Amino acid sequence: MQAQVVRVPIAPMHMINAYLVIGDGGVVIVDAGLPGSAPRFEQALARHGKRFADVRLIVVTHAHVDHAGAAARLRELTGAAILAHRADRPFYTQAEPVRYCPTGPFGRLFKASGVANAAYDGFEADIELTGDDHFPLHRFGVAGTVRYTPGHTSGSLSVHLESRDMLVSDLVSSGILLGGIIRLGSPKRPPFEDDPRLVARQLDALIAAGGERFHVGHGATLTTDRIRRHIRMLERLPHRSASK
Repeated sequence: MQAQVVRVPIAPMHMINAYLVIGDGGVVIVDAGLPGSAPRFEQALARHGKRFADVRLIVVTHAHVDHAGAAARLRELTGAAILAHRADRPFYTQAEPVRYCPTGPFGRLFKASGVANAAYDGFEADIELTGDDHFPLHRFGVAGTVRYTPGHTSGSLSVHLESRDMLVSDLVSSGILLGGIIRLGSPKRPPFEDDPRLVARQLDALIAAGGERFHVGHGATLTTDRIRRHIRMLERLPHRSASK
């Protein structure tokens, strides 16, 4: 049976999403949401007849607070390992503040507000990928692979399921402002992005790998044709490097 992708609404109106991937042999959490989000995962699990004990792995796609904020708490509640990429280690351990490269006025305002650098319980990953590592999920009960897809941050990860579902977190968003709310079918850049051309290459590679449905951290699921349109837009943008 193919894995089931379940959206966990961390904020209303698709503004912040995390996911459960429910496979034949277990559940994998993809992104941990903001600090205090654990009850939302418990509710989503219960709706599908699952408990925290069924969770076998927590994938943190990158170290921003809205994706990593509850990871340490979820590990306590589930006993599951946390998987993340070493390139984001200074940030998910809270050794350094996250570096942000705003993509527009909203990102600049959000960065200036200080909200994006809100502290959360830091953690050391139990499974830390390095370089271009791919990590199979079969031993955690899910038919798929975690792929290294830098560009949003230097340590960004995506999950490639054999069902042709791609959980790409903040490689792309949809909607307005942070993402979500309205225009959910329209792809957009997230408020922050290290390197748009690198993101374009990652998205193109995921399409080449068979991706058909792209589940995002902010907004609604996007189809391949919308992703291709977004790639063409990104390819016209100049290279950018992350800054503090």
